[in-house]
Amino acid sequence: MVAPSSSWHSYVDIAALIRNDNLFEQATAAFEPHIHPGVVSVAVWQGGTTHAGVEGFRQMWLDWLEPWTSDHASADELIDGADFVVVLARDRGLRDDTDAEVELISGSVWEVHDKKIVRIQFYGSRADALEAAGLPE
Repeated sequence: MVAPSSSWHSYVDIAALIRNDNLFEQATAAFEPHIHPGVVSVAVWQGGTTHAGVEGFRQMWLDWLEPWTSDHASADELIDGADFVVVLARDRGLRDDTDAEVELISGSVWEVHDKKIVRIQFYGSRADALEAAGLPE
């Protein structure tokens, strides 16, 4: 198990990062050595919608963020497996149609081969992510 440093608890505005072409290109360039060009992103919470490549990853997020004004994410815990990492995340967001901020506590499984991320599965709950990775809650 890997405990995130205190810097992991600072929230990143995912909406701004994904929507802004310049910011997304900068982030992509920074992570390029660690991401397989054909990375597969699966939105399990949306019925298993699957996207390929970095642009597919972006499109998945753009679809999710459509009704959101903001979406700030942080990682509460990272769990290191043999060829995967489980990220237990916390998102805070504001939808276009409300003044109340919403908090989502979720998880994802990042599969790694040859030191590159090859598949990311996003789940609507931490329990689902842990179960998919074969880990106890």
